[in-house]
Amino acid sequence: MDASALDRYRTLVDDWDAFSVACERPLPIVIRTNTLRTDPARLERRLRAAGIGVTSIPWDEALFAVDRPVGNLIEHWLGLFYVQEAVQTLPVRMLDPQPHETILDLCSAPGGKATQIAARMRNTGTLVANEPSGRRQQALLANVNRLGVLNTLLPRYRGESFPMQAAFDRILVDAPCSAEGTLRKERSLRGGAARHAIERLARLQKRLIVRAFDLLRPGGVLVYSTCTFAPEENEAVVAHLLDRRSASIRPIDPPFQAAAGTIAWGGERFPDPVAGCLRVYPHHLDSGGGFVARIERS
Repeated sequence: MDASALDRYRTLVDDWDAFSVACERPLPIVIRTNTLRTDPARLERRLRAAGIGVTSIPWDEALFAVDRPVGNLIEHWLGLFYVQEAVQTLPVRMLDPQPHETILDLCSAPGGKATQIAARMRNTGTLVANEPSGRRQQALLANVNRLGVLNTLLPRYRGESFPMQAAFDRILVDAPCSAEGTLRKERSLRGGAARHAIERLARLQKRLIVRAFDLLRPGGVLVYSTCTFAPEENEAVVAHLLDRRSASIRPIDPPFQAAAGTIAWGGERFPDPVAGCLRVYPHHLDSGGGFVARIERS
């Protein structure tokens, strides 16, 4: 990686050399077993029988790394799995959906996390998978149908103005972001995102997280996540919510190496509980990068 690329994050990354090396490696292909249609052991047997090399992911039995593209396999079209970066499965893991709950995925397309939520709910309860973009909603609908999801509504509200007529047990805000954490597959992001884009997205993210929190029932859980490194889109957004609502951070104890949230950036000091958020860099999981915050409404 160019020595100047993403250099502003040097003070945040726990091992800059390992980070730089990981960013240059090809991104592994990881799939998530769709437990609405099969189980991990059965899927592994089918893939091996098709000549696919399969490696288990030790911290999640539903995940496998495969040795070649698998989008053209019949198992894919039957909805037995979803191709999904390992780091992108973490927000739903931290959300911990339960059967028979009422859950909102505020920014759903293309459906990787929504279908993961539905699987953890065992197709019970109600999942509202919201997506304001009609074009992106088509991809969401295709994945919901392919994976056999039956408990889901697909409205098209702007997330920051989602109607207040319902209260949800759990809400996921996988926010639109500058996507710097996808730099292993998007080479245009090797030099980081444009500052004006980060600032514009942060304004939207702050509106989204506040609206989502207001839609939670008392005792409900909100997970805020991005696939970017920028504290302006991560810790600063969480701090914005803490400043405006009676919200509390629930610290995350991940089953793998990761980094804590930062409490100081760009001359700004964030509340100490923000350290309970999670930063994941490419060298932690041999995946992309991401940020996850788990928040509770008291």
